[in-house]
Amino acid sequence: MSIPIKTEREIEKMRLACRAASDVLDRVSSLVRPGITTGEVDQAAADFIAEMGCKSAFLGYRGFPGNICISLNEEVVHGIGGQRRVQYGDIVKLDIGVIREGWVGDTATTVPVGIIDDKIQRLLMVTENTLDLAITYAQNGRRLGDLCAAIEDEINANGYTVVREFVGHGVGRKLHEEPQVPNYGRAGSGPKLKPGMTIAIEPMVNMGTAGVRVLDDKWTVVTLDNKPSAHFEHTVLITKGEPEILTWRKKTLLK
Repeated sequence: MSIPIKTEREIEKMRLACRAASDVLDRVSSLVRPGITTGEVDQAAADFIAEMGCKSAFLGYRGFPGNICISLNEEVVHGIGGQRRVQYGDIVKLDIGVIREGWVGDTATTVPVGIIDDKIQRLLMVTENTLDLAITYAQNGRRLGDLCAAIEDEINANGYTVVREFVGHGVGRKLHEEPQVPNYGRAGSGPKLKPGMTIAIEPMVNMGTAGVRVLDDKWTVVTLDNKPSAHFEHTVLITKGEPEILTWRKKTLLK
């Protein structure tokens, strides 16, 4: 397995791409409200991406038809914008990927629409906190399996399950690079993390069973039991010291 190591110049390019992705995510998140269609959200995201002089990293990728991924409630990932209207009490997963000067920024969040059920609020909180925990393992010299196992352990300890069919990944000039970053694993296994690696860590967590299926549109992934799922993602740089969250944004949705 060859894991790309970025130079300082390349890392600065990554910072700019990731900042653009984070800014788009913040702007799109602010638009999510009852009555808006997922297609309107997708078009707004396309406009924001273009304003920043970037391109969508998702549009056309392996044939994907959307500018961003928009997934509601029981939809886990890869939802496509369309005529569906957002409802009060929904949770909306927004996954943003942009290309800026040949480099990719990738980030995601789950937006609660109005006041949501306490049990679903807890799902979001645990998932986001688990992402924060996983990032602390993104340290020079640690094994990738340490990070992956920490996600699974934390999620299981809180009574939830991790999606196994879809995983995090390296990111850089390509949307998906080595290594794969599963939300499960064995501590002490996998490659050693080294400065200059950039990885997308993205817990996908189900309230019920871990099983998922893909809808007839060939993209949208939903939970088998139709229970809610949450998704949060950051692109992270391994350094000689503490990990750097390249898609950092202020937490405004959860406490």
